[in-house]
Amino acid sequence: MKKFSRTIIMIAFMACVTAAHARDDKLLLPIQDALNSPEAVKVLNPNVQLYFAKSSGRVVQAGLVTNRKTSSVGKSDEAACQWAFLAAVKQLQEQASSNHATKVTNIVSYYKKNSMASTNEYECHAGGVIAGVALKGDLAK
Repeated sequence: MKKFSRTIIMIAFMACVTAAHARDDKLLLPIQDALNSPEAVKVLNPNVQLYFAKSSGRVVQAGLVTNRKTSSVGKSDEAACQWAFLAAVKQLQEQASSNHATKVTNIVSYYKKNSMASTNEYECHAGGVIAGVALKGDLAK
C-alpha cells in the first residue's frame, strides 16, 4: 500500500511539473498572409472592411474584444494561429454586422490585455495543444 501511495504522489508531482512548463510561444505573423489565404475567402465577410492599427469612419461601438482559440494538434503553429486569427476577425465582423456597422477599425492584438498595434502583424500564442489569438477593435460606419 505504501508503494502505491508513493507512486500516486510521484505521478501527481510529475503532472504538476509538466503543467508548470507548458509551452506558450509568442508568434508575430503576417496579417496579409492570413487575409489572403483560401480559408479567409471561405469565412470572412467581404462587406465588412478591416482596418488594422488605424481608424476609419465614425465609431459606433469601441473596444470590442474577441479571444479565439483552436486546437493545434497535428497542425503547424502557423496554421493553427492563422485559423484562430481568422476566427477572431470573423467574430468582429459578425458583431459589426449585428450592429449595422460596415467596418472594424483600430484592430490590435490584445493578448492578456496587452495591446500590440501593427498594420502588418498579429500576435498569436501557441502551446502544445492550443493556439490563441485575442483582438480588440472598434465598430464603425
